[in-house]
Amino acid sequence: MTPALQVRGLTVRYREVLALDDVHLAVAPGEACGLVGMNGSGKSTLFRAVLGLVPTSRGDVEVLGGSPQHARARGEVGYVPQTDDVDRDFPVSVADVVLMGRYHLMGWRRRPRAADHAAVEAALDRVRLTELAGRQIGRLSGGQRQRVLLARALAQQARVLLLDEPFTGVDAASEAAVSSVLRELVADGCSVLLSTHDLATLPDLCERSVLLHRRVLAEGPTAQVLTPENLALAFGLGTPGSARRGTGAR
Repeated sequence: MTPALQVRGLTVRYREVLALDDVHLAVAPGEACGLVGMNGSGKSTLFRAVLGLVPTSRGDVEVLGGSPQHARARGEVGYVPQTDDVDRDFPVSVADVVLMGRYHLMGWRRRPRAADHAAVEAALDRVRLTELAGRQIGRLSGGQRQRVLLARALAQQARVLLLDEPFTGVDAASEAAVSSVLRELVADGCSVLLSTHDLATLPDLCERSVLLHRRVLAEGPTAQVLTPENLALAFGLGTPGSARRGTGAR
């Protein structure tokens, strides 16, 4: 099966800082893959590379068989950041924020059609926020805002979805809603790459996981990757070469 997301030999430098070193990664259609690593391990850089937002020193990234820039322009790759990028004091409603996910379909005039409004309603229903559609975005809790960002990606109808720490600081209801939607998306054929420090929930969401510390330390079935030895190495407590890689590790 051709991967929906393919990263080959990716190396990224910020001047003298080596952010990613010869990273190989693949996510199949209808697969959820966990991305685990300490802060500064290169997870955010990897997301930016998949979105075509960072220059690479070596290697390449393909999204749905084409360039990241092409996939982003067509709305085929969606991104749910750890913190929302919307001014909480700006007088914009929840529905308005979700509608932003439809901009690539509206043309240069950005005039929403009935199909766009219907997509927003459906996305809000899936994340259980229909009753808050008209509320100003700054009046939501952290967990509710995270669900709004997921709804924006749903309205976008992305085929590849990147999520950066979606469960950090969210309430139990929001975590349950997000997890439920992610399972539905994967069942429908969407490809998901999810970074998280919440290792307890990872096996239930992702069949495969990758440990990253500038390079891939281990990859394979989640249960085989998240061993104490591998985690110690990923979080700076082990020694190089001691990782026990899962099936398919590089």
